[in-house]
Amino acid sequence: MYAITGITGKVGGAAAEALLEAGLPVRAVLRDAEKAKRWSARGCEIALAELTDPEGLAAAFAGTAAVFAMKPSIFDPSPGFTEAERYTKAMHTALLKSMPAKVVALSTIGADSDRPNLLSQFRPMEAAMSTLPIPVTFLRAAWFMENAALDVAAARETGVIQSYLQPVDRKIPMIATDDVGRTAAELMQEQWSGVRVVELEAMERVSPNEIARAFAKALGRNVTVRAVPRTSWEEIFRAEGMKNPRPRMQMVDGFNEGWIDFSDKGSGARKGRIGIDAAIAALTAKER
Repeated sequence: MYAITGITGKVGGAAAEALLEAGLPVRAVLRDAEKAKRWSARGCEIALAELTDPEGLAAAFAGTAAVFAMKPSIFDPSPGFTEAERYTKAMHTALLKSMPAKVVALSTIGADSDRPNLLSQFRPMEAAMSTLPIPVTFLRAAWFMENAALDVAAARETGVIQSYLQPVDRKIPMIATDDVGRTAAELMQEQWSGVRVVELEAMERVSPNEIARAFAKALGRNVTVRAVPRTSWEEIFRAEGMKNPRPRMQMVDGFNEGWIDFSDKGSGARKGRIGIDAAIAALTAKER
């Protein structure tokens, strides 16, 4: 039995689908009984648990061959990353109590950076889970291509997308969420000992200009990209409702300045199958 957290999201859902397609049993771990119906219909066992409930998680993980542990995305964290701390404590306690055969935990590029930024919330998670007496893999994924979903409307309606990643011809490591989920499913079926880190990015790195070209190809119209001035970021983010935008700004700075990257510039990373053209085409198709 393979337990999947975050199954209602893109990555967790892709991991579950890959396991089901391989004929393997899946236990869907989620908190919403209504959303569980889809996965029950797909043949999954259902375990209802909050990701901050160690007892519920321990019951969900009991007797499993592998667990996919996935922290909820928090783009506007409290100072000190208190939300991530609660998740880490609950997950560590649950895994220690249930002792699954192995764990694959979704982490991120930049989790090992010693410079503060939004991705720093993954560093304590890796440190805590590294102490577990079971095999643990941290899947450090690159920037999600699907972050461009926020640009679909602008690309279609105005032909201009805004970019915080800059300069706009700078290529950074990216990955499609389907590739992240598929890779997680593959890792759950592997055998290893101790703690390991697996890095994941697409075959080719991607610039904002290439995202614009992918939108142009998918929409059949000219699409250009405009770099958003760094001096306006905080005002924009706060206007969008963020209370603590500094970590997000630091993260984007890290990609732009190159100090958020894989240690060997991705030469040793696993590679995804999906390119930016396919990822953007899928996003625009969903928004029609």
